[in-house]
Amino acid sequence: MKAMVINEFGGTDVFTQTEVTKPEVGTGQVRVKIMASSINTVDMMIREMGPALPLSPALPAILGMDFAGVIESIGEGVDGYRVGDEVYGCAGGLADLPGALAEYMIADANLIAHKPTSLSMREAAALPLVGITAYEGLVRAGVADGQRVLVHGGAGGVGHVAVQLAAHFGAEVFATGSKPDQLDLITRLGATPINYQTESVADYVTTHTQGAGFDLIYDSVGGANLLNSFEAAALNGQVATTVSLAEIDLSVAHFKGLSLHVVFMLIPMLHNVKRAEHHHILASMADIVDAGKLKPVLDAADLSFAQVGDAHARLASGQAMGKVVVSNLW
Repeated sequence: MKAMVINEFGGTDVFTQTEVTKPEVGTGQVRVKIMASSINTVDMMIREMGPALPLSPALPAILGMDFAGVIESIGEGVDGYRVGDEVYGCAGGLADLPGALAEYMIADANLIAHKPTSLSMREAAALPLVGITAYEGLVRAGVADGQRVLVHGGAGGVGHVAVQLAAHFGAEVFATGSKPDQLDLITRLGATPINYQTESVADYVTTHTQGAGFDLIYDSVGGANLLNSFEAAALNGQVATTVSLAEIDLSVAHFKGLSLHVVFMLIPMLHNVKRAEHHHILASMADIVDAGKLKPVLDAADLSFAQVGDAHARLASGQAMGKVVVSNLW
């Protein structure tokens, strides 16, 4: 089968189209004919950093975590799927799990679910990693009907999904951005946009919460921005973050009695623990999607697997609006 293989870590030119052996399905696994895969920031980090990132695979490697495709073969011990089923998931491209940038991929059945029927393959491939990340953070932070929820980075990959899921769960949603197209997208997704470059935290907390603060903050920006999240949170509020790689002062969080939830959705893949939880989240999101409450936003670039280097460059440029997706067209 064809695959986009990397034989060294480095720039966007490291991908080489290669003929590799079609993988054999094992117990608890399915073999999927891959139709599309999306590019995530962690994919670029692996390509660039290699062994400096503990979750990077050994070379030669096939990257690509997210996918949508059709089940071609089913291993022993797998229930609930048939050959020909359309599925989606996030199941490889790191550690010892080969990725999706190939004609076929082996996936743990606990890391996939039936694809939302209302989405195309490209749309479905855009959703798993960011969707699981957004869903897990909101649920762990106790998202509930009637809350005021603030999403930092509401037009980003994780953020635009968190905005829609928070609204699905009954929250009144606000989201930060800066560029006009970001603020427009936030509005179209049903949230109130906040321009963080022109409005201070104190100003938008006063404007939108009468100074009380937001009940739940989903911070997909993280780092130093966590201090803005602490400032914007209500007393005893909840803060979920996907980017906590920073040394920060927790004094404000202490005196407000905040709860901090750090989301690292790759843990089940890396450590083979609680993988079935990802299946349940993906299945739940498929229902939400098909109910018309969630839809991933795709970048305009229409690229094939053979152009995955261009797709990485597109995401790295900061010019993409929505998820960058590559299709199995070669």
